[in-house]
Amino acid sequence: MAKFKLTKTELKTQTDALKRFCRFLPMLQLKKQQLQSEIAGIAAKADAVAAKEKEVRSSLERWAGLLATDESQLEGLVKILGVKTGEANIAGVAIPTFESLDIDVRKIDPWSTPAWVDDAVVAAKEILTLRQERAVYDEQRRLVTEELRQTSQRVNLFEKVKIPECKEAIRVIKIALGDEQTAAVTRGKIAKSRGSGSVQEETAR
Repeated sequence: MAKFKLTKTELKTQTDALKRFCRFLPMLQLKKQQLQSEIAGIAAKADAVAAKEKEVRSSLERWAGLLATDESQLEGLVKILGVKTGEANIAGVAIPTFESLDIDVRKIDPWSTPAWVDDAVVAAKEILTLRQERAVYDEQRRLVTEELRQTSQRVNLFEKVKIPECKEAIRVIKIALGDEQTAAVTRGKIAKSRGSGSVQEETAR
């Protein structure tokens, strides 16, 4: 525990600090709950995108033997030129949002390529778009999770350290001030008693 003085001024300082911590703690706890909820929501969105990507990939099975679905084959059909993202705010955390994917499609000679290649290009574009969208959700989750970690640390600090320290300091200071007051009263009575005795002796003379 941090050192503190056994004075009325220190008592006020500790009391004010306790009030401040108790006022901020509920806000931090609420923020923690919001962040936990947001992380769950982001995870659900990422899972939905992953499921959609899996669904699109399964549609490529009809071309099995004609077009492999590994990344190198897909990038042979289309090329990512850029990713357009925006920005949103979740409980004070700035996060990226997925908007669109700029894709360049390799020029295909319709006379020298089979008809299924066009469908493969569409599927490849959708897969790459979904993959990039999921990557943005992963980044969102990373950022919000980091904020949750820091917020949880502050909640624990207030709950387990700062508030108990202030309460203990207030208890100790009050006891010390009470003892000091009792001692002062006792000293006063003794002094008064001695003074009264002196007056009686003087009167007797």
